[in-house]
Amino acid sequence: MLAGSLLAAAAVAQNAVPPAATPQGAAPQGGLNLPSNPQFFGDTDPSVRKATAIVNSEIITGTDVDHRMALLVMANQGRTISPEDMKRLRAQTLRNLVDESLQIQAAKASEIEVTKAEIDRYFERYAQSTGQTGAQMTAFLAQNNSSVQTVKRQIEAEIAWSRLQGREIEPFVNVSEEEVKAMIDRLNASKGQPEYSVSEIYLPIQGGNDAEVEQSANAIAAQIAQGAPFQVAAQRFSQASTAARGGSLGWVKADQLPAELSEAVRSLPVGQISRPIKIAGGYSIVRVDDSRQVLTSDPRDAVLSLLQMSLSFPKGMTRDQASGKVAELAKVSQEMGGCGGAQAAAQRIGAELVSNDTTRVRDLPPALQNMILALDVGQATTPFGSVEDGVRVLVLCGRDDPSQAATPSFDQVYAQLSEQRVNLRAQRYLRDLRRDAVVEYR
Repeated sequence: MLAGSLLAAAAVAQNAVPPAATPQGAAPQGGLNLPSNPQFFGDTDPSVRKATAIVNSEIITGTDVDHRMALLVMANQGRTISPEDMKRLRAQTLRNLVDESLQIQAAKASEIEVTKAEIDRYFERYAQSTGQTGAQMTAFLAQNNSSVQTVKRQIEAEIAWSRLQGREIEPFVNVSEEEVKAMIDRLNASKGQPEYSVSEIYLPIQGGNDAEVEQSANAIAAQIAQGAPFQVAAQRFSQASTAARGGSLGWVKADQLPAELSEAVRSLPVGQISRPIKIAGGYSIVRVDDSRQVLTSDPRDAVLSLLQMSLSFPKGMTRDQASGKVAELAKVSQEMGGCGGAQAAAQRIGAELVSNDTTRVRDLPPALQNMILALDVGQATTPFGSVEDGVRVLVLCGRDDPSQAATPSFDQVYAQLSEQRVNLRAQRYLRDLRRDAVVEYR
């Protein structure tokens, strides 16, 4: 399946502009007369500014930044963030809040209204998706040094920006029938070639703050490497239009991306993130969520019927002490005669059974995917897990293999091409808002 890439389109637009002549002794900066070794008058550390700002007369307070930062701390689930990373992430958070203000202000200038009732309904749905009521979520945020106001502000910005794009951008984006047919032809011609499900975090360079943005990108990448959810980090920090959907670019071929990202995507194992990569206009962190071959059925799309047989151990038991029971689990699962004998076998060794008939291979951890694909019906995996969390095996009871992959429909390709162009124009629109804004940092 094809998905539009904002980064790929932005790179094409960037490369389409002929380079300006570079004055002697100056760095090539698109026509700017900049010396290669600038001498500064005053403090060169932009981070000395306090984390407050006035955006076209709208005030962003230090408390606003504190509450948004608390969301990141919660997403880290107790993992330590170094003081240096906190400083860099705080600066990035302030930049994001400035952009949110610009988006909300632009929507209001176009007489687009986002009502309090709409924001409240969206917040209630968000709370329900976490298993809480709105009141419970509000209390939870307050207990963790954040606030319901900061979440609702982000909700307002997302709704306002989406509606502004619908009014000011989408009506002026055209995709011809010929373009759609040409893309379908290219898809058919590339059948069997690899494509990747990719997510991104994109931080733009603004006003020459290259080093500051690079430091922020490194801090974000470090937190993700320590276990912070990529999707949450993308929603909090990414300045691409994909941020609202957790940074997802969808399925792309590597050559649709800028060369720097293309190389990273081809080399990254599924589930891994890249280091911050400098591309035209900013820095990008990418993660490969999945991979497959274009228009080719993938064994990992098979739907499995599985039995999980698991053993739990008393608190404090060591791995050596549990090894006998683990060996017994392995032996029993291989000799029980498949799923039909699982119940009796589980009772003999005191194991617990759980069944699932709708698991796709690709939804399993990568290491288990390869093992499951090598099993015949009735066979079991090698035991896995830990003494603390329990040791288990998966028994394959059945498998429904996927049908042949189909070429995406005309409407699907049309929608994806349209989205790509809307995303690119939205990024330019936000860039223009930044350029024209009066932003005073305090």
